[in-house]
Amino acid sequence: AEKLVGKGDMLFAPLGQGKPKRVQGCFITPEEIDRVVNLLERDGVVIYPTDSVYAFGCSLRSPKAIERLRRIRGKSEEKFTVVFENIAQVAEYCRVDNAVFRILKRNLTFVLAASARIPDKALERRRTIGVRIPASPVARAVVGALGCPMITTSVKDDDQVVEYTTDPELIHERYGREVALVIDGGIGDNVPTTVVDLTGDGPEILREGK
Repeated sequence: AEKLVGKGDMLFAPLGQGKPKRVQGCFITPEEIDRVVNLLERDGVVIYPTDSVYAFGCSLRSPKAIERLRRIRGKSEEKFTVVFENIAQVAEYCRVDNAVFRILKRNLTFVLAASARIPDKALERRRTIGVRIPASPVARAVVGALGCPMITTSVKDDDQVVEYTTDPELIHERYGREVALVIDGGIGDNVPTTVVDLTGDGPEILREGK
């Protein structure tokens, strides 16, 4: 049986028999998307490419995976972001009015008021959550096939060695024994997204980024 904890494996492309599509310098097939989803549904944590930095991801519905993600990132990791497929899905899990709806069309990370559908384990006693609809087709395809959002956090570099977090080979070398799978999307970026808080009277930039 495929192990979720232990030696992870790298998802290269093209693999499988489906028609591949070009994504960030790599090919990924519907069969490969299904493989990732299967791991997520079995409480796995994966590393995947986004349009900014590489990120850890797990199913919003898996308390075990969320706890595993906290252990991988360390106890200092208190705030996670939730990755959604589209704006309609965001509205199912967060409080979204017309003004927020228009702003969400921008490719940034937003802090929104969470609804009761966001599990407490993801919120950690907070009632707000970071929200992102990535431009990366890989991330959106995985979330779409999973049928629920993903809890996510960036692959950070504590030692300030940039290649450590942008090169999937080195990411796999570092985290391959802690995650179920690493998706190789080519060399990633090392600039995170801009974070905008939409829970106040007006938008407030919390972090400058892409």
